[in-house]
Amino acid sequence: MTAPLGVILAGGRAMRMGGGDKGLLRLGRATILERVRDRLEPQVAALALSANGDPERFAGFMLPVLPDGIEDAGPLAGLLAGLDWAAGEGATHVVTVAGDTPFFPCDLVPRLQLAAEGAGAAIALAATRGADGLRLHPTFGLWPVALRDDLRAALAAGTRRIGRWATGMGAAEALFAIDRGDPFLNVNTPEDLALARDLAEGTA
Repeated sequence: MTAPLGVILAGGRAMRMGGGDKGLLRLGRATILERVRDRLEPQVAALALSANGDPERFAGFMLPVLPDGIEDAGPLAGLLAGLDWAAGEGATHVVTVAGDTPFFPCDLVPRLQLAAEGAGAAIALAATRGADGLRLHPTFGLWPVALRDDLRAALAAGTRRIGRWATGMGAAEALFAIDRGDPFLNVNTPEDLALARDLAEGTA
């Protein structure tokens, strides 16, 4: 499988941390979004940001900014925007990552590809297994551009949960270890931000 395109789902707002874009908060030498970009960029053929509002706030990233074509539809709308962009680029697959999760695995993309190929599945999602069982991370997925019209129809029918749609389409799971901490830690609260800063500094 050739290298897919990458889409960073950067629509999350820091509502529990005073508002604004979570991805623009700093973790040491770089912002969260810069760390996400730096992890994903070597794994994909090209990158874009999925985000609404004024794209100028991301001008320093020098990346296409893709607004949602459907309002209030959450990550699925960002995924659809990414698939439409990828179709215009002639790509066959997109990998999405969350823009507030700075420590995801550096081998995310090849592991997703292997999971999809091994299961004969069109979609693959990242997953971890802990004391509470298997946990899917559906914003971290490999998606074929060929399913964009199916997704468009699902959104028109009211589907809003990215994990439910993916599992309904027979998604495979790429299992990642959490023995050295959760690589899919996302920054939602001041406590999450403090932990992420400790991890970035190597003190956690």
